[in-house]
Amino acid sequence: MDNAEREKYSRQILLFGEEGQEKLKAAKVFVAGAGGLGSPVSTYLAIAGIGKIILADFDTVDPTNLNRQFLHHEKDIGRAKVESAKEKLLSMNPLIEVETIKEMITESNIDSLVPECDLIIDALDNMETRHMLNRLSIKRNIPLIHGAVTGFDGQVTTIIPGKTPCFYCIFPRISKKEVFPILGATPGIIGSIQVSEAVKFLTGKGKLLEGRLLFWNGLSGSFSEISLAKLNNCPVCGKDDKKV
Repeated sequence: MDNAEREKYSRQILLFGEEGQEKLKAAKVFVAGAGGLGSPVSTYLAIAGIGKIILADFDTVDPTNLNRQFLHHEKDIGRAKVESAKEKLLSMNPLIEVETIKEMITESNIDSLVPECDLIIDALDNMETRHMLNRLSIKRNIPLIHGAVTGFDGQVTTIIPGKTPCFYCIFPRISKKEVFPILGATPGIIGSIQVSEAVKFLTGKGKLLEGRLLFWNGLSGSFSEISLAKLNNCPVCGKDDKKV
């Protein structure tokens, strides 16, 4: 770590020392989604000094994104989200690396699309792709930080393969993708919590949301949580012959 980095990250170094900051610098984090959750997630990863962010999103910017996807501006309408996001992230922190993947994640390409990394962050808006990421997380033994939002509300949990319930254990059903209402501040809150989990995991500090699902109720301004349990004979993380 050079003097410029020590100065930039000085307030964080007070929390977890240069050793912790070096761990962030060495980390590779895959972020699925460059939209509502992807904006705060990738922004706070970038300014925290995560060495390499791999950002995947196949979509382009449209006017309906702009109430919450703050990495994208009016001038970016029609532009690939990953290109718009990369430009802003590197302007905030040129000391990091941002790799972009402008492809839709599918069953046929997910193995080749997602590179080796230390952590996967779910910044998606549909259940089908989340289940694909979950299967990959379990298969490769890569922790997965899940976040989801709608309206004033959101949720977060951290999935550690072999230790916690997987995403299928928690949400075995795949709901239909639909247009949902959303306040721009909601993904900001949930994405910030996801990055806090990521930093804690990478530096080995604090207590993760392992086996716990944290809920944010924006209308009441309150948090609550439930304990999670593994699903008996889970076809994804179970130990029987059904494991995939």
